[in-house]
Amino acid sequence: MSAPVLAVNNVEVIYDHVILVLKGVSLQVPQGAIVALLGANGAGKSTTLKTISTLLRGERGEVTKGEVLFKGERVDQLTPNALVTRGLAQVMEGRHCFAHLSIEENLLTGAFTRKDGRAAVRQSLERVYHYFPRLRERRHSLAGYTSGGEQQMCAIGRALMARPSMILLDEPSMGIAPQIVEEIFEIVRDLNRKEGVSFLLAEQNTAIALRYADFGYILENGRVVMEGAAADLADNADVKEFYLGVAGAERKSFRDMKFYRRRKRWLA
Repeated sequence: MSAPVLAVNNVEVIYDHVILVLKGVSLQVPQGAIVALLGANGAGKSTTLKTISTLLRGERGEVTKGEVLFKGERVDQLTPNALVTRGLAQVMEGRHCFAHLSIEENLLTGAFTRKDGRAAVRQSLERVYHYFPRLRERRHSLAGYTSGGEQQMCAIGRALMARPSMILLDEPSMGIAPQIVEEIFEIVRDLNRKEGVSFLLAEQNTAIALRYADFGYILENGRVVMEGAAADLADNADVKEFYLGVAGAERKSFRDMKFYRRRKRWLA
């Protein structure tokens, strides 16, 4: 893999000065790669992304240890808009489209940090419509009256309007029909391969994430408990058992699937 465009080094995060959420998380995203951040609900995936994008402070979170490097420079003390101008954008969990604005107006809000003129912004808008033809069809519709899948496309397209070199994508499959999830992941792969955009995506749908990612990290209780090439993780017995729902012959009952056995095996 190429040199990392993003490096998270031994990060510890505390909410409200008392709640320890991330416990020494380290990960890397190579230039031009798709990296999956996997784990159950509450494992710390969204907190990790917000730590990188510096949106954490808005939720009374604080990085008390470690550092985040983007393109070789420390960025965990920057403002979110400063990070966007440097080429790092986040698509939040739940999409967060402006319901009272049209799809096109939502997309144009993503270009607010740019200073390269209307012609360049219009060119970027056409680029978004090229990758998301559904959005062209619905461009005059109020975002609040579009489907969950269309809103997710709008949220990704809005991030693209900032011309990022990397996108943090939080739970892109949440609340979306399976066939639309597949379509969105295909577009993510196209953006990665054709536009060179790197992705760090947090996802509970381990099967589809590992199908499209190059590398993956698995979080449990705020710690990275396993990492590796996506193909290797998809073939790993523990990942199959606890995240892909495929049990080996040795397990006779779901009662055998005890949390402490998993922790002991993965963290030994």
